[in-house]
Amino acid sequence: MNRTPDFAIAAPDLSRWRGGNTGIEGVWQFDSGRPGRSVLVTALVHGNELCGAWVLKELLEAGVRPRHGRLALAFCNLAAFDRFDAAAHDAARFVEEDMNRQWSVDRLDGGQSLERRRAKALQPVVAGADWLLDLHSMHEPGEALLLTGLQPRNLSLAKDLGAPAHVVVDAGHSDGVRLRDYGRLGQPHDAAPDTRSLLVECGFHGDAGSIVVARDVCARFLELSGCLDGHDLAALLPRWRQPPPPRQWALHVTGAVVARSARFRFSQPFVGLEVIARAGTVIGDNDGEPVTTPYDDCVLVMPSTRQARQGVTVVRFARREPL
Repeated sequence: MNRTPDFAIAAPDLSRWRGGNTGIEGVWQFDSGRPGRSVLVTALVHGNELCGAWVLKELLEAGVRPRHGRLALAFCNLAAFDRFDAAAHDAARFVEEDMNRQWSVDRLDGGQSLERRRAKALQPVVAGADWLLDLHSMHEPGEALLLTGLQPRNLSLAKDLGAPAHVVVDAGHSDGVRLRDYGRLGQPHDAAPDTRSLLVECGFHGDAGSIVVARDVCARFLELSGCLDGHDLAALLPRWRQPPPPRQWALHVTGAVVARSARFRFSQPFVGLEVIARAGTVIGDNDGEPVTTPYDDCVLVMPSTRQARQGVTVVRFARREPL
């Protein structure tokens, strides 16, 4: 059974910023009055993922305003965040269902759960975004991962960002559509060539280093979007930018292991990014069925049983290549 690591991040005080300025709770938008992209940075899609909330709070407190286009900042699942308790942080991931599986028309129009109703309220902001950065953290300790989806334009942006070191190219989850892939953001390049959308997993939820990663990726993203320039960021938010990694790796996900029940177990305590040399190596047990690697030099992406139950992805398999 996975041991819950120590939680070293305090929950930020968002009381000053909950009202927003758009008529939507927790959503702020600033318009430069000049032509440019509509840029959106989101946090707290899961209520226990605090690094993004700290970054948005710091951006607001610094008085960041776009030089071009529009900048929106959204604290997404505030109801889940309000349940946060460091001693039982998994319980604050969501209230009724995972908000990051609700971004399809049928679910948004269904509206049965708190998360679907909140996603529906956020829909106009997301639909208006040309560039999206969705800030997340992970159930288990591990290196940061940038998730691009399958659109080559997002992989190109990841390379331009230059960080973090590992970039995951994946199709998402079997149990619902991510925010990153909603509407135009998930369309093929010829239908939405000017859009970009990335999800960054900044490390373990409670690791203070996750805030460092979130700041760095956010600063790089805002500058590349044209919304702000490097001088703005250096003046308002010094030391957000970190040295880039020596190289980046693209991890092309070829398949995922979905738990049959909460009894799923790994054969050893994998932490992620292990490269399993031989095809057919047993890495786990899925209700009595051995789970084996499908090819040589198979990379394990985000292995975790913390949320294991029927239908939940517990690990992804990927091929690695330099980016």
